[in-house]
Amino acid sequence: MQFPTRRMRRLRKTPQIRKILRETSLNSEDFIYPLFIKEELEEGAGEPIDTMPGQYRYSLEDAVDEAKRLEKIGLQSVLLFGMPEEKDEMGSSAYDDDGIVQQTIRRLKKETDLVVITDVCLCQYTTHGHCGIVENGEILNDESLQLLAKTALSHAEAGADIVAPSDMMDGRVGAIRRMLDDGGFQNTLIMSYSAKYASSFYAPFRDAVCSEPSFGDRKTHQMSPYNVEEAILETELDLEEGADIVMVKPALAYLDVIYQVKNTFKVPTAAYQVSGEYSMLKAGIEAGYLTEESIYESLLSIKRAGADLIISHFAPDFLEGSINQEC
Repeated sequence: MQFPTRRMRRLRKTPQIRKILRETSLNSEDFIYPLFIKEELEEGAGEPIDTMPGQYRYSLEDAVDEAKRLEKIGLQSVLLFGMPEEKDEMGSSAYDDDGIVQQTIRRLKKETDLVVITDVCLCQYTTHGHCGIVENGEILNDESLQLLAKTALSHAEAGADIVAPSDMMDGRVGAIRRMLDDGGFQNTLIMSYSAKYASSFYAPFRDAVCSEPSFGDRKTHQMSPYNVEEAILETELDLEEGADIVMVKPALAYLDVIYQVKNTFKVPTAAYQVSGEYSMLKAGIEAGYLTEESIYESLLSIKRAGADLIISHFAPDFLEGSINQEC
C-alpha cells in the first residue's frame, strides 16, 4: 500500500511551524480580572485569601493601585466584588450610592482607562447570605428584582461600563434593563450570568467574599449541573430581556455548555474560571501533580470552546508572563 501523501506531522515539525499554525490564541484583551474590595480593610494591608493562594482582599486604595499596576502591563477589564462593613436582611449596602463598589468605580473611572464591570448581587450584603429577599425561609424572586435593579443603577450612576447580574432570579435582566433605560443609562451594557450552575467549585469564592448562606443552598435559583438545554433557554431569555453579553459559570466543567451557547446564539460570550478551578490548579502545581503549563492549557480550552472573554484569577500571571505559554 502506498504511504499517504498527507503527513500531518509535517505541521508539527518545529516550534516555529507549530506557532504559526495555531488555531487559537490568548490575548490580554480576552481577560477580565476579579477584584475583591473590603470596606473596613486598612490601606496597605492586602488580606490574603487562605483558600485562594496568591489572591487578596483589597482596601479601596490598594484595589485601585493594583488595577493601575495591571493596566500598565496590558489588563483592560476588571470585575468588582464588594464586601461591606455592615450587612442587613435587605442588602442595602449593595445599592448605597456611597458603597464600597460605587466608590471604587468612581476612582477607577477617574484614574484608569479600564473597562469597569460590576457584579450585581445581594449575597455579600445580606445577613443571610442569599441572593435575594428571604421570607419564611424562601428566597423571593419578584420582590428581589427591584433591589437588584437599584443596585445596577447605582453602579451605572457611579460610572460602571458593564453591570453583571449574578443572582439568577427570573426576569432580573429585564428589570435591570428597564431601570437603566429609565435612568438615562441606555448605553450601559449588561453582562448576564446566564448559565450559572449550582457548583461545588464556588467554595473558595464564598470564603473570599464572606457570602456563605446562613441556611440552605442556592439550588432553587442556580442551575442543575445535569442540564444543558436549560442553559440554552436561560441564555435565550436573557437575550430577549436585553443582555448584551452572556456568561457561562463555571468554565472547565462546562466547556460543552460554553460551546453550545456560543454556537447557538453567536453573541459575545464570557466564561468564568471560578475560584475552585483556580485553587485546584494551584494546589496541583504546588503538590507536584501538575506543571504550570496546565494553567495555560486550561485557559486555552476555555477560549477554544468559544469564550470571547475569560474571567480568571490567573489574569495577572498571564499578563506578567509568569505562566509558560507553550503547551
